[in-house]
Amino acid sequence: MEAEIMRESLLLLFNLFKEERGQDLIEYALLCAAIAIIVAGFLPPSIMPSVSSIFSKLTSSMALS
Repeated sequence: MEAEIMRESLLLLFNLFKEERGQDLIEYALLCAAIAIIVAGFLPPSIMPSVSSIFSKLTSSMALS
């Protein structure tokens, strides 16, 4: 019985690492984050508080969902 559970667990882990669905979404999110960091480096300091408040509102609304 324990061998069967161990085999099923290993099979589940193997399938988890083999799974590729959602990979594009993660890549696009990382690309957007990198672009946002680069753009933030070129923005004047007077604009940064408003940009920071926008990201704070987005983060809080995503946390409530």
